[in-house]
Amino acid sequence: MRYGMTVPLDDVPLTEQGEVARALAGAGYTDLWSSEAMGADCFVPLAVAAASEPTLRLGTAIAPVYTRGPACLAQSAATLAATAPGRFVLGVGSSSQLIVQGWNDKVFDRPYHRTRDVVRFLRKAFAGERVDEAFDTFEVRGFRLGIKADPAPPVLVAALRSGMLAMAGREADGAIINWLSAADVATVAPIVHAAGPGKEIVARILVMPTADADAARAAGRRLIATYLNVPVYAEFHRWLGRDDDLAPMWKLWAEGNRREAAAAVPDHVVDELILHGPPEACQEQVLAYVEQGVTTPVLSILPTGDDPRQVAVALAPA
Repeated sequence: MRYGMTVPLDDVPLTEQGEVARALAGAGYTDLWSSEAMGADCFVPLAVAAASEPTLRLGTAIAPVYTRGPACLAQSAATLAATAPGRFVLGVGSSSQLIVQGWNDKVFDRPYHRTRDVVRFLRKAFAGERVDEAFDTFEVRGFRLGIKADPAPPVLVAALRSGMLAMAGREADGAIINWLSAADVATVAPIVHAAGPGKEIVARILVMPTADADAARAAGRRLIATYLNVPVYAEFHRWLGRDDDLAPMWKLWAEGNRREAAAAVPDHVVDELILHGPPEACQEQVLAYVEQGVTTPVLSILPTGDDPRQVAVALAPA
């Protein structure tokens, strides 16, 4: 079984992330996956890991398809793939209105089509083709990659609801999923696999390894209120059937009552979406995702007050 960790670890200087990569490989992790929101970009931490530890598979979860031009995205991915041959996976996705429009001044329009078009472009670019084509959502004229990625990296698509999940299975090599419970995987996995066998499903799983359930639920409520009011995630959880559970939170948030909105998140929803308990209990909960169809669980540690390096090692696969 593959077993991943999200990097860079919070509160660890970037200058020490190479040591983190070596420690995680020694502890039994097979993968490191980066994210890209308001912290580090998604490529540089993986380049650090590639230069520091030769055994780990490295993946982006995700590189947004709007915030870099298609050619720039292909160049960044091919460069990392050439740095870690056969060990890099490019995860792409639409990201969210906040990141695309609010932070990067790009129009968040037709995310399904934009993501599909970027995947199609990347396939051609990684194959060494000269791309001179008008896709539905952008045009690329006279581009050919000047760096060869051999082998070409697999491409995964971050997906929430059925349309994007089906496209991930049909156009890409699999899907990246997040903000869902182990039971929810049983809903999304068959949609990815409908296009055929062998598709990868990477799940980012939020973990807060502490025996203090009250503290974990308090932190979880705040995080859920922040993320699940983003429109794409709100619609995802309506689709998953959490409308009744989360409707009070959504109403209070829309009214500007942020604290009350967080308090309205039920305990069982926190427990479903954020793993907590002693490290060994969290490990057992991770296995539940695998049993439902996740091929690569990727942990994302929430702060507990302990050194995240020690926490990550404590959560390593048994």
